[in-house]
Amino acid sequence: MISRREFVVAATAAASLTAASGRSLAQAASSGKLTQDDLLRFDAVGKVTLLHLTDTHAQLNPIYFREPSVNLGVGETKGLPPHLTGAAFLDKFKVKPNSPQAYALTSEDFVALAKAYGRMGGFDRIATLVKAIRAERGDDNVLLLAGGDELQGSWTSLQTKGEDVLSALKALKLDAMVGHWEFTYGAERVKEIADAGPFAFLAQNIRSLEWQEEVFPAAKVFERGGAKIAVIGQAYPRTPIANPRWMIPDWEFGLREDDLRKQVESARSGGADVVVLLSHNGFDVDRKMAGRVRGIDVILTAHTHDAIPTAIEVDKTLLIASGSHGKFLSRLDLDVKDGKVAGYRFGLIPVFSDAIAPDAEMAKLVTDARAPYAAELAREIGRTESVLYRRGNFNGTLDDVICQAMIEQRDVEIALSPAFRWGTSLLPGDPITFEAISNATAVTYPNCYRSTMTGKQFKDVLEDVADNIFNPDPYFQGGGDMVRLGGVGYAIDIAQPIGRRISNLTLLKSGASIEADKSYTVAGWASVNQNVEGPPIWELVERHVADRKTIKVEPTDAIKVSGA
Repeated sequence: MISRREFVVAATAAASLTAASGRSLAQAASSGKLTQDDLLRFDAVGKVTLLHLTDTHAQLNPIYFREPSVNLGVGETKGLPPHLTGAAFLDKFKVKPNSPQAYALTSEDFVALAKAYGRMGGFDRIATLVKAIRAERGDDNVLLLAGGDELQGSWTSLQTKGEDVLSALKALKLDAMVGHWEFTYGAERVKEIADAGPFAFLAQNIRSLEWQEEVFPAAKVFERGGAKIAVIGQAYPRTPIANPRWMIPDWEFGLREDDLRKQVESARSGGADVVVLLSHNGFDVDRKMAGRVRGIDVILTAHTHDAIPTAIEVDKTLLIASGSHGKFLSRLDLDVKDGKVAGYRFGLIPVFSDAIAPDAEMAKLVTDARAPYAAELAREIGRTESVLYRRGNFNGTLDDVICQAMIEQRDVEIALSPAFRWGTSLLPGDPITFEAISNATAVTYPNCYRSTMTGKQFKDVLEDVADNIFNPDPYFQGGGDMVRLGGVGYAIDIAQPIGRRISNLTLLKSGASIEADKSYTVAGWASVNQNVEGPPIWELVERHVADRKTIKVEPTDAIKVSGA
C-alpha cells in the first residue's frame, strides 16, 4: 500500500518554489518584481547537485503551457500527486492562489495569470540558470541530466531530425539523457545521436531482438562532489506500442525490473555512493518501481509531464518530477557521507522568462537554428478567441480544433486524435501561426487516414485506451490520456474494469446512439501502422483555420466522467 509517508519530505528538504530565508516567489512578486536572483536563491546542502530537465519537446523559445485541470488517479494513486489539480493542488502544497507558483503549476486563472507573469521556458533562460548554479557550486559538483522527449515536438526539430535541440543540449554541457519520442526518428538516427555524444545516451531496458544484447549503455558512473554517482537509464518501456514499431524493428523494450535490480546491485558493488534512475517510465510507474527495487536513491521521473514542487519519498527513494516544455529546472542537492545520502534539499525552479536574462551564446544558437524556417513559422493562419490547450485526461480545446478540422476536411462522422501531451498553449486574441499548429502536430508519421469502423470496433478501441490509463496497476498503464474525439460524446466510469468503462456513445450531430453493427466514417492521424495514406495533419488544421479565420471553441459536456 502507498502510505502517507510519500507525502512527507525529509527534514533536510526545502519546499520548492521558495527562496532562501523563507521568502516565497509570491512575496517576491508582490514586492515589486520577480527577479532572477529570487529564482536562483537556494540554501545549498552537501557537495553534490543534480539538475534535471525533461520533456522539453523541442521548445527552444519561451512558451505558454497550461497545466491540466483533470488528472485522475485510480486505485492506490487516487488523490495522490500528481493526480491533484487546481484548488486541490494549491491546497496540498500550500500555494497561494494567483501567485507565480499557482500560474506555473496549475490551470487556475490561466489566462489572467499568463498575461501577468508571461511566458515560461526557453533554452537561453535555462542556460542562464544552469551556468549560475555551476558557478555557485563548481562544475565538478554539478550533474545535468535530461529525462527524454527533448528532440521532438516542433517544426524545426522535425526538419532537422532533432539537431536543433541536440546543439542546444550540447551547449548546456548535458551529461546524460534517456529517450522516448527520440526513437520516432528511427533506429539509425538514434544510434547516430548516441554514438556521437558527448553526453551519454542510456537505456538499461532496450535489447536487440536477435541476441538480447544491450543496444545502449545501461549506466554510467560520474564523480561529482567527491562522490561516485551511478546513473542508470530507463527508456520509455512501451515505445514500440505507443509509437511505430517499424521505426525500431530490431529493438525490444520493456520495464525489465529484474535487470534494473542487477544494475543497482552492480553499481553498489562497484562502489557507487549514489544511485540515480534517469527514467521515462511515467510517475505512477516509477512510484511503484521505487517500492519494489531497493537501493535507488533518486528517481528522476518523466513522460507524464508532472511538475511537483516537493520531492516525494517512497521508502528511501526520492522521486523528482520536473514538468515539461522547459517550464522548470529541478535542483537536488545531496549531502553524501560514508557512502550514502545523508540529507538533501530540493527546489523546482520555475523558468519565468521575463525574470531571467537570456544567455547570449544560447540565444544566438537558437536564433541561428531557427533562421532557415523563421518565415514559415511566423505565417499567421488565423486568430483564436479561446484559450487553446491540450493537456489533461480528456479533450482540450486544441484537440477539439484538430478533431473538427479532420471532420470537415476529410468529410467524416468521427475524428480520433492521439492524446499527445506536447504542444504549446495560445491565449485569447493570439495569432494562430504555422508554428503554433506544428507545435501540436510535428511528428514523423503525420498522415491523416480516412476509414470506416463499426460501433463495436470503436467502443473496443475506447475501452482499450481507457484501460491503458485507468488500470489500477501502474505497470499496466501507458502513462497517457484518453484518445481525443470529435463528433462523438460518451460516458466513462473510470472505476470499472476493461469492457465496462465506456457507455452512451452518441453522435453529437444527430444525437443518435452509436450502434454496434453499424459502420461509421472515421478519420485519424499518427497511426502506428506503416504506409498510412492521407495528407499530413498540419495541412488539414491549417486549411481549417484559414477557412474559419477566427477560432472559437465553445464549452462542451460531451464526455461525462464518473468513478473518480
